Amino acid sequence: MSIFERYVFRQAAGALLLILSSLSGIVWIALALRQLSVVTSQGQDGWTLLKMTTLALPNLMAIIAPFALLIATIHTLNRLNGDSETIVLTASGATVWRVGRPLLVLGFLVAVAVSFVNHIGQPWSLRLLREYLVEVRTDLLSQVIQPGRFSSPEPKLTFHIRERALNGDLLGLVMHDQRDPKLSQSYLAERGVIVKQDPTAYLVMTDGHIVRRSDPAKPPEIIEFKSYAIDLNRFEVKDDEGSDLKPRERYLNELVNPEPTSALYRRLPGQFRSELHERLANPLYPIAFVMIALAAVGQAQSTRQNRVERVVIAFIAAVAARIAGLALNFVVVLNAAATPLLYALPLSAIVLSAVFIRRGARPRGSFGLTDRIMDAFAPVQALLAGFAARFRRPPRHTGAGRA
Repeated sequence: MSIFERYVFRQAAGALLLILSSLSGIVWIALALRQLSVVTSQGQDGWTLLKMTTLALPNLMAIIAPFALLIATIHTLNRLNGDSETIVLTASGATVWRVGRPLLVLGFLVAVAVSFVNHIGQPWSLRLLREYLVEVRTDLLSQVIQPGRFSSPEPKLTFHIRERALNGDLLGLVMHDQRDPKLSQSYLAERGVIVKQDPTAYLVMTDGHIVRRSDPAKPPEIIEFKSYAIDLNRFEVKDDEGSDLKPRERYLNELVNPEPTSALYRRLPGQFRSELHERLANPLYPIAFVMIALAAVGQAQSTRQNRVERVVIAFIAAVAARIAGLALNFVVVLNAAATPLLYALPLSAIVLSAVFIRRGARPRGSFGLTDRIMDAFAPVQALLAGFAARFRRPPRHTGAGRA
């Protein structure tokens, strides 16, 4: 690249890093507020909250990064035009591609980064997040239950302990489970111990009773036990797939060739298809957004001309393209014939933007939107002006009046 192209690349890359970090920070704060219950109600520390929210962030980077690139590209182009650098280049005979080449290189780098996140970063982070969620669930009873207080890890499930021993054992344990509408169970034990065995954990109770009632018309059943173990997996709301990996948690080869034993794949093959092609089509959007920005605000323009309209059009076109792409994901889940549309949408944006750039046209035409509206209402304005001028004429004086 030439000196000027390296200058443009540095300007755009610096703006991209600043905007991307700002948007990522906003998204991270939103995720942290959603997961704040991990600290407040489930007894976890701040480090656990930090790990869980950070691991959930790569799942959104594929959407955040292209828009950060769009904002950085528009900012760079407006800055070059405001400093008259684009005008000087145009006057010297350079085309818009002189400025567009370093921006397209930056867009290609963002596309590579998005592809890396889609195929490696996102599955790895979501799998690790899944392991942390298991740890949080495992430590739920030992950290949430406080002596002398009734705790409800989930609706219709209540725990109470008299005290906690120095070794962590739960003394005077009472557990009431009404999650099954047909069966109500109460567990009373002198001592409870949490025993971890991968991939789950158990609550082992000793010297207690189980009060069970399945029919309100019948007396409850009382069962005495010396030792009784409960799987802690029962204390979380599970989906039908159990430990089956979701499409977003799978690597590329696992999406292309899912295991035959996957119940989720047999039940929802469209989600696997949609996730696979969405990952492959996502890297096209950074390049498409750069082309849209070049078509909208890449041309040299006088500082007296208003560029706000062009910026708005660029944002609307980019947001509309991305929303349409997300909507097509749901269509691909239902109908495999719509899969080519996932690739056709960003490619069409690239081709149309290139046509506008080559013709030296603007996405909105040679006049601004306000000017076009005023031109459309020009006959009405002339008619109203004629009526106003007619009523403003002074009355004529007759001879009798002068006498």
